[in-house]
Amino acid sequence: MNNLLVEIYKSPLTVFTLNDIALLIGEGSGNTLKSRVHYYVNRKKLLAVRKGIYAKENYNRFELANKIYTPSYISLETVLQRENIIFQHYEVIFAVSYLSREIKSLNIRYRKIKDNILYHPMGLIKEDDYTVASKERAFLDALYIYGSYFFDNLSPLDHDRVFTLIEEVYKVKKIEKQAKGIFKNA
Repeated sequence: MNNLLVEIYKSPLTVFTLNDIALLIGEGSGNTLKSRVHYYVNRKKLLAVRKGIYAKENYNRFELANKIYTPSYISLETVLQRENIIFQHYEVIFAVSYLSREIKSLNIRYRKIKDNILYHPMGLIKEDDYTVASKERAFLDALYIYGSYFFDNLSPLDHDRVFTLIEEVYKVKKIEKQAKGIFKNA
């Protein structure tokens, strides 16, 4: 029985579904595995973060956000703040996914984007065990989702990369026009 916990803690992942755990230990994801996982949850060796999602004590919140709704990636204010493009501080993790949802108890907000954009890999970075938008993609996600947005500092952005992403991923003339106007006025 300890083998399960040892394998979980040896893994670089910090957040797991039952299927993840089954693959990790090479066992089916049936009721027996569920019982074993709940045994460790009850003994506070694992956290039950959300139905069907378990985590180590100091789990990665970005990894959790990607795990709750898949596919998704960290973007918008979370990336813009991290890259000093906006100066406002947000405790909420902003992610882009196939639906719009807010999980207040976990401080995660998902914004819906069209599938052709969501599934396009350009401008997405695989970090550890989660996916995050590049600063240019987060900038364009904000324009696409919000329509208009105030950015405090545009100097970290690679303008050529922004327009390549517009052409390859977003394919929306309105966003191209907005980006040109924002860069012109900066």
